[in-house]
Amino acid sequence: MLAGEVYDATADALVQELNAMKDLVWEYNRLRPSQMAERTALLKKMLGRCDDDTFIVQPFYCDYGKQIRLGKRFFANFGWTVLDEAFVTIGDDCFIGPNVSIYTACHPIDPVERNTRQEYAKPVTIGDNVWIGGSATILPGVSIGDNVTIGAGSVVTKDVESNTVVAGNPAKIIRRIQPSNEKK
Repeated sequence: MLAGEVYDATADALVQELNAMKDLVWEYNRLRPSQMAERTALLKKMLGRCDDDTFIVQPFYCDYGKQIRLGKRFFANFGWTVLDEAFVTIGDDCFIGPNVSIYTACHPIDPVERNTRQEYAKPVTIGDNVWIGGSATILPGVSIGDNVTIGAGSVVTKDVESNTVVAGNPAKIIRRIQPSNEKK
């Protein structure tokens, strides 16, 4: 699965792993917002990498959890959904708006093949200082550079270069930016 090869999504070991994570997700989503220490401890148990400054507003949904690697000072708002059949790597100082989805799972286009429950996955990589607006969707295999803003409701189907603002469906560059620490 992590090698990007075709795999059986109904394999017993994968289903057991998914169900174990779904139990942890269920537990996380039922913690009181004021239970900050418990929330952080559970995120550290669920995710492949996060720190004490990671803040994910409930509800949060993921498949395996351990393939999600978050940088420093990460924030995600309500309804963040990650299908992490492949690695999802996110840099430092990233902000995720409400109802954002990141997908790595891919399915065959041919319906006969799709109905065999065979699938494959492509990783998603997001750089530092990225802001993803509410209800945006990031599709499998996409890499997003540093200092990027993705407009609300966008569907990101292709790689996004650093220092840009993208929006739309499919998302396209609408502006280039120069971060203030780079201005002369």
